[in-house]
Amino acid sequence: MTWANPEYFWLFTLLPVLIGFHLWRYFSRRRAKLTFSSVENLRKLPGNWRVHLVWLAPLLYWAGFSLLTVSLARPQLTNTTVEQKAEGIDIVMSIDISTSMKAEDIKPNRLEGAKEVATEFINDRISDRIGIVVFARQSFTVVPPTIDYTLVKEMLNSIQMGMVQDGTAIGMGMATGINRLRDSEAESKVLILLTDGMNNAGEIDPVTAADLAQSLGIKVYTIGIGTRGMAPYPIEDPIFGTRYRNVSVDIDEEMLQQIAELTGGRYFRATDTESFRDIYDEINEMEKTEIEEIIYTDVEDIYHRYLFPGILFCLFGFLSDRMTNSSLTI
Repeated sequence: MTWANPEYFWLFTLLPVLIGFHLWRYFSRRRAKLTFSSVENLRKLPGNWRVHLVWLAPLLYWAGFSLLTVSLARPQLTNTTVEQKAEGIDIVMSIDISTSMKAEDIKPNRLEGAKEVATEFINDRISDRIGIVVFARQSFTVVPPTIDYTLVKEMLNSIQMGMVQDGTAIGMGMATGINRLRDSEAESKVLILLTDGMNNAGEIDPVTAADLAQSLGIKVYTIGIGTRGMAPYPIEDPIFGTRYRNVSVDIDEEMLQQIAELTGGRYFRATDTESFRDIYDEINEMEKTEIEEIIYTDVEDIYHRYLFPGILFCLFGFLSDRMTNSSLTI
């Protein structure tokens, strides 16, 4: 509830004056008009209904005054409807699932870390169609671009290493994502490429794929995953169980930078989980969805709910005052 004229609430400061007036009036009327040697016997008289209702009129006046004050403040019921129109972005995330993604320089490992941060990125998007592509030696679409974020996150969580033959076909991973975006009518089309290695498989060269993306108006953000130098890599030993050995981190950063520059995107290096989150935050800022918000407000005046009862209370107070007036004087 809102109030169109809240300044009228200052009238409530007059209520104590009105109460004081009725108290003064009541006690002044109780002053004796005749002198008796004793009124002890008169005190035992039962009186009549007018005497017992002597306070009814003031109470009605006070209630009526309060209701009239509230009605002057013009109470209103407000119903607000917000209509949002968003021009979404089409985004495809192409994720490397080669066995090198087992390295644990990003906890719990590169792939699981990538999935966790990608899920947070999906949660931050509004009205964008998001799809997922994975690649190793081959590439395939896990889920095409859709606004069903629940499905996207479920399919993202299901990604595992070993789904395709091992290798790193970066060009193929890009080509599959580009193919999913080529017929998109969205204002902005984005491919996010995540890899921890160098292109060593596939029929399509990554730079050639970048040229294709550029011709189709697709912006490519490339992310190199892995620390600098050496990274712990788990090896399953049938006798001694899991043991670790340090492996060299080889990311073709020059190629990833070239891909990003050709398409108007940017290259990032994720060396730990926090830097991974910072990268997605930056992409979120650069690829904001335009949202048009229209607010409709309906206002209903409900002052009459207080005005008419207030008038009736004052009227009944006046009538009650007239009826009990003669009973106040002995």
